[in-house]
Amino acid sequence: MGGTSERAVGGITVAETDDTTVAHLWGEIDEALREQASSALSRALTRDLPVVLDAAEVTFIDSTGIAFLIQFLRLGREEGLPVSLRNAPPLVTDVLHLLGLDDLFDGSPAVSGGDVVPTA
Repeated sequence: MGGTSERAVGGITVAETDDTTVAHLWGEIDEALREQASSALSRALTRDLPVVLDAAEVTFIDSTGIAFLIQFLRLGREEGLPVSLRNAPPLVTDVLHLLGLDDLFDGSPAVSGGDVVPTA
């Protein structure tokens, strides 16, 4: 039939509001999302507005997914844009903690709560 039989098990969608760009991460955040991650990153950074990474629906994240979060943060800072992590489930905050990156987004383990946690 010309298509792939692969079923999406994760994704990144970007929503734009008047004052922020929100990247919603869902399902498995891993190598399979490399192109989606690049596209989301490019789209968010071109708007020149604060960026929120909403991880509420993440069910799995590996080193590639963590690298994506770090890249988003680094490039956002280079562009002078605040980047925050919102609604990160324990599986995300536990990996950040394991890697010694607790302070990556603000220094507070409260990233797992529902608040947007801004970066400096």
